[in-house]
Amino acid sequence: MKNVYGWLVAIPVFLLLATARADSMDLNALAASADGFFDQSFGDLQEELEIVRDEGKSALLVMFETDDCPWCLRMKQTVLNRQAVQDYFHENFRILAMDAEGDVLVTGFDGNEISMRDFSLQAMRVRATPVFAFFDTGGELVTRYTGALKNAHDFMLLGRFVVDGHYRDTRFSQFRRENQPG
Repeated sequence: MKNVYGWLVAIPVFLLLATARADSMDLNALAASADGFFDQSFGDLQEELEIVRDEGKSALLVMFETDDCPWCLRMKQTVLNRQAVQDYFHENFRILAMDAEGDVLVTGFDGNEISMRDFSLQAMRVRATPVFAFFDTGGELVTRYTGALKNAHDFMLLGRFVVDGHYRDTRFSQFRRENQPG
């Protein structure tokens, strides 16, 4: 009987310690599997557009994010880490992440060097993150979505919205409403 009581005490203590360990993990480490969502870049947006054209992709997708953005982290943990999402977006888009507060220099669509922060604020008017900006092969913004999407289905709809050209004649909110399951 004494061994049973020992186990009854040991199991909750183990669970409590495991929960405390999980709570103390670095949140950015939890989003690591979303790293496969983004393409590697040298920060030249003109070159990125050339790759989009050469590979026959629909658009260049830039996710503007910040290190302390809980909604960016949520997207990475619940949507961007999904294999089906990564497969669809890699098939149709060149995908970059841009730190909206970063000092790293990038070459803008106009060929001039600018910090990520200044590009985000001046060229894109990013005030809140995440922002998903889709650029056509000429560098023109075709769709912009600010905020985290509810789930992978809605994010896939955003991709379809661009790939199928629905942005030309309707708003994403209407497209999403018309394409909800059930």
